[in-house]
Amino acid sequence: MAFSELLDLVGGLGRFQVLQTVTLMVSLMWVVTQNMLENFSAAVPSHRCWAPLLDDSTAQAGISGELSPEALLAVSIPPGPNQRPHQCRRFRQPQWQLLDPNATASSWSEADTEPCVDGWVYDRSTFTSTIVTKWDLVCDSHALKPMAQSIYLAGILVGAAACGPASDRLGRRLVLTWSYLQIAVTGTAAAFAPAFPVYCLLRFLLAFAVAGVIMNTDSLLMEWTAARARTLVMTLNSLGFSFGHFLLAAVAYGVRDCTLLQLAVSVPLFLSFLCSWWLAESARWLLTTGRLDQALQELRRVAAINRKGAVWDSLTPEVLFSAMQEELRVGQVPASLGTLLRIPGLRLRTCISTLCWFAFGFTFFGLALDLQALGSNIFLLQTLIGIVDIPAKTGTLLLLTHLGRRPTQAASLLLAGLCILANTLVPQEMGALCSALAVLGLGGLGATYTCIIIYSGELFPTVLRMTAVGLGQMAARGGAILGPLVRLLNVHGPWLPLLVYGMVSVLSGLATLLLPETQNLPLPDTIQDVQNQAVKVATHGTLGNSILKSTRF
Repeated sequence: MAFSELLDLVGGLGRFQVLQTVTLMVSLMWVVTQNMLENFSAAVPSHRCWAPLLDDSTAQAGISGELSPEALLAVSIPPGPNQRPHQCRRFRQPQWQLLDPNATASSWSEADTEPCVDGWVYDRSTFTSTIVTKWDLVCDSHALKPMAQSIYLAGILVGAAACGPASDRLGRRLVLTWSYLQIAVTGTAAAFAPAFPVYCLLRFLLAFAVAGVIMNTDSLLMEWTAARARTLVMTLNSLGFSFGHFLLAAVAYGVRDCTLLQLAVSVPLFLSFLCSWWLAESARWLLTTGRLDQALQELRRVAAINRKGAVWDSLTPEVLFSAMQEELRVGQVPASLGTLLRIPGLRLRTCISTLCWFAFGFTFFGLALDLQALGSNIFLLQTLIGIVDIPAKTGTLLLLTHLGRRPTQAASLLLAGLCILANTLVPQEMGALCSALAVLGLGGLGATYTCIIIYSGELFPTVLRMTAVGLGQMAARGGAILGPLVRLLNVHGPWLPLLVYGMVSVLSGLATLLLPETQNLPLPDTIQDVQNQAVKVATHGTLGNSILKSTRF
């Protein structure tokens, strides 16, 4: 009796799985709002230098006659590159000669201007406060905003590296529970950060825990769900990201202050922390690490929730030990990244799976920055991302069921890559076609994420699954950090970044064809299970070739 049979015995798709999926999915919606939060909390509003004639009532009182605000602006702030008021410089003294209708650009020089030594005045019509207005992250300090975003992404990268092995050694639920608490505490503290470096540190720690939540949510759902329903449950879980986009747009639309917005998306995680104590630890992980008593307790608990109490007498330590004896022997061998790279079968799976994760993060974040070229307001843009995501992911459910994991994964990456490459051939004047191809490419990437979450979990044995998924998450976040930097190639041609994004996706899609199919196969618990599956596939392939040859004669 394998673990899949034990799971069927206690219920692989029942009340417990429904409650677990809802609990984890709702929590995930709140967690993923942190990923794109700085689209709103770090929005850069229109701004200009503080100027006495515009902002000091005493100076205004000393002006003889009445001048319009536009006239005062013209004599106080020089025009910028786009002929609008300069955002980073002001006149040292009012340039009254500019009120002359015949005045020209030669009426003043750069020497007549100075930086914003008295600070800035911000347009607060959209946001009453952001971290940009709070710490003046503009002009000479404008690079600090993307630095904060890079620090956040680095936190997820480090978290993915640490939480994978930690979950394989300490357990899925323990790391998940701690991650919820860490997000709630650091998110709340970030709202009241007294200085920008402190804010960046807290966001780094928050991102570290976000990686832990995403990875362990996927693992618990996969390891407690029967193979026949795994695709459905994991697709519903991936929709948590889509709904998270809607949730963030709605909350940000109603809360326009960065402090309150950070609190609004962080405080609910305290409730997730409390609810996580109800979740069951993965019995599959408990068995493969030799914790028979705890595994028996969790299996009986799930059976009770699924109203299968009659199987209690069948669930004894002796039955569990005899059924999982080989898995226990292998599972007690310490899992490490070296194991993934040392064994040939696992090495190929690790390299290609990691490449697919990298391609997703690299291409998605590269395209996400280009979405701003659509000219929509950021609330609409955030909603649009969610709208594109939902049909892509739900459609993927049908493809995974009917086509299988490997062709769906390959097709989604190829679709995204080909759409991006096609955009290199479209003239910039055909904006509607460019937008349509970009949206279709994002749909392919949404499908890619759904596939890779399911596929990568099924490719690796339980004792190494979280380590492998953690490596993939690291690759995705590394790609996310590098993706925006590729846009610097714009100086050599607007088509060059698109060419890089497209080629990475296409090559990753082709590489996926080298992986084995895992549809309807039980999750491997041990390295031996992976090797046995490979032998069966090779045997079936040889048998099929023999039959084909025999029919030719």
